[in-house]
Amino acid sequence: MLNGLEKEELAFFEKDYYLEIEGFSKKNEDKKSLNYFEKDTAGRFRAFSYSDKTFKLNADPIIGYQVTFPGKDRNIHSWVGIYSYGYFSDNIGVSMDFRSNNEHGTNIDGEKDFTPETGIIPVGSDNIDYTEVKSMVSIDWGWGNAVVAKDFIEYGYAKSGNLVLSNKAPSFPYIRLQLNPVDWLNFYYFHAFLSSNVIDSAKLAEYKRDIYINKYFAWHSLIVTPLKGLDISVGESVVYGSKLELVYLMPFLFYYYADDFLSDREGKPGDANSQIFLSVSSRNHLKNTHFYGTFFIDELTLRGISGTLFVDTGTIEGAFTDEESRTQVGYTVGLSAVDMPYDNLTLTAEYTRINPFVYGHHDPAQTYTNSSYLMGHWMGHNSDLIYLEINYRFLRGLQATLWGEYIRKGSSDHSEQYGDHQPAFLFGLKNYYKYLGLNLKYEFMHDLNFEARFRLNMISSEQEDGSFEDSHVNEFSFLVYYGL
Repeated sequence: MLNGLEKEELAFFEKDYYLEIEGFSKKNEDKKSLNYFEKDTAGRFRAFSYSDKTFKLNADPIIGYQVTFPGKDRNIHSWVGIYSYGYFSDNIGVSMDFRSNNEHGTNIDGEKDFTPETGIIPVGSDNIDYTEVKSMVSIDWGWGNAVVAKDFIEYGYAKSGNLVLSNKAPSFPYIRLQLNPVDWLNFYYFHAFLSSNVIDSAKLAEYKRDIYINKYFAWHSLIVTPLKGLDISVGESVVYGSKLELVYLMPFLFYYYADDFLSDREGKPGDANSQIFLSVSSRNHLKNTHFYGTFFIDELTLRGISGTLFVDTGTIEGAFTDEESRTQVGYTVGLSAVDMPYDNLTLTAEYTRINPFVYGHHDPAQTYTNSSYLMGHWMGHNSDLIYLEINYRFLRGLQATLWGEYIRKGSSDHSEQYGDHQPAFLFGLKNYYKYLGLNLKYEFMHDLNFEARFRLNMISSEQEDGSFEDSHVNEFSFLVYYGL
């Protein structure tokens, strides 16, 4: 049963998704409309909207301005662009999103490294210009769809960063297949073309310029829904380089063993960077709650267990000790509760841990990155995080979020990844991050947003002599933007 605010929000969103809900229904089949800077058929303001029997198109500008005051400094981020999407008949969809960004100021984060913000190309210092481009073409046939796109793909339910796939790295081009033959089963596959940022030294003399090693990413997962509200997902992925391999273009192949085939064919040890992951989501099995978790295996070596990721070292004795095993894994567990104890209130608690050397690989062209940014959790390996959040929606479009985050981060060094023993969790010099934030957001009309943010940053960094240096910075941000 929806409350009053939820009914208002539903009506608001239905206007935004009118094309998807009613655009090709029989009652609208013969309607034709063309609108400039006015409301479309659903009563939603559009810069441009066109609709006829076989073709429908919406287009809107993107424009935004953000000013941030970290301590006594001032940073400005502005962006402009365009977003459009449309449909040919009822089974072909297209979209395009382009925006040009500028950041300048006395203390901007030009590298976007230890932050959940999406990485940028190129990095810079005090004045940066960069662009973001996304595009998609999709074909739908009822029980499945195929996509060619350059976009983000996210996997997981976490609020503070996804272990498997996040939007930390810049978007990448890919081909994707989704199959939903029955209500309780979904299959996803995609093959992506990544940027390695690793120069191919063998081609320097031939081309007289920098040529980068090709990098690819194959990924698939199976989602089973045994009962309403319960989703269980298992999947695997592989990062590989140099040349495109046909075996990784096969959606239903077990990539775990494909690397063995490629190794035998080329007479060398298996070298692809493989991962296995598991995710569980349970909604409303306890009223108004969502339990979720993700387990990510980069390398798991337990004595007595053999295989490509599971390496046999002779005996099961001592399998789970730091000295005898390699547990390069990460996991997230979380819980959110809505309308408890008050309507329109959401409480979230989450914990993430990433063991040493997760996402790494001995071949720099096959690390779990795109354009040198992690495709998984933005914290990187050898770290953990506790995240708490309270969100309250006052009225349609107006909400406040109070949040806190505590992060422990050890060394980021990967040089001992293939040593005899895995080091202890949080090895190396440690950094402790405490963040406390308050965000206010108001969506005045579709796509027109106003935001005010406050964040208290408290960082304690360990020095070589064992002492700690502390810093405290108050950060205020104000944003106004139109568009996604």
